[in-house]
Amino acid sequence: MPSLIAIDGLPLIEPGMCLGDLLADAFDWQDGDIVVIAQKIVSKAEGRWVRLDDVDPSPRAAELARITDKDPRMVELVLRESREVLRARPGVLIVEDVRGFICANAGIDRSNVQQDGAGERVLLLPENPDRSADEIRRQIEARTGRHVAVIVNDSHGRAFREGTVGVAIGVSGLPALWDRRGELDLTGYTLHATVIGWADEVAAAASLLMGPAAEGVPAVAVRGLARPPGEGKARDLLRPRERDLFR
Repeated sequence: MPSLIAIDGLPLIEPGMCLGDLLADAFDWQDGDIVVIAQKIVSKAEGRWVRLDDVDPSPRAAELARITDKDPRMVELVLRESREVLRARPGVLIVEDVRGFICANAGIDRSNVQQDGAGERVLLLPENPDRSADEIRRQIEARTGRHVAVIVNDSHGRAFREGTVGVAIGVSGLPALWDRRGELDLTGYTLHATVIGWADEVAAAASLLMGPAAEGVPAVAVRGLARPPGEGKARDLLRPRERDLFR
């Protein structure tokens, strides 16, 4: 029976810490396990902090700040981390970020970011979450000798549904998509359009344990979950612009 297990005992993460080694020592890993890791601790380990006092807003950032009622320094960081601004409304700034994710504020966040009293800090997403997942997987496997898979998890909103859900922004050692076309359903009907965002579903399940506030669970082990063969990347989940019917 598949199980989700909160990984306890991790310290507050600071730049330069080896997440793979910390995770390897925090849990008795088995072959086939999946470790789902909160984006926040990956970004912290990679030193993706920025002090807002060090940011000089551009005229474009100042204009968008007036529209969205946001801090111009924060908006400037969002612009630096984005390819395109898709929506700007009071309280809302939706972009396509430099990694191709459609998300609010380019994923830049203040929650669960420890402060040091020298000016407010915010946290950017990892530069390349798929690469981060690869590195953490290699570190765990080298230290434990176990074959595991890694998902870097973040919370994203959806255009036509309220609330955020966990999604996979980095993947290593498992397929991001599960193409079930050609299989038969219970009635013998052949599936024609069923391609599952499998890594997203695993990320969302783990998010139930992680929580967004003071839960203090930055990593979750997923054990005993049957999964499709092969490997993929989180970028496989990004819908190409020519197939984006809602932009």
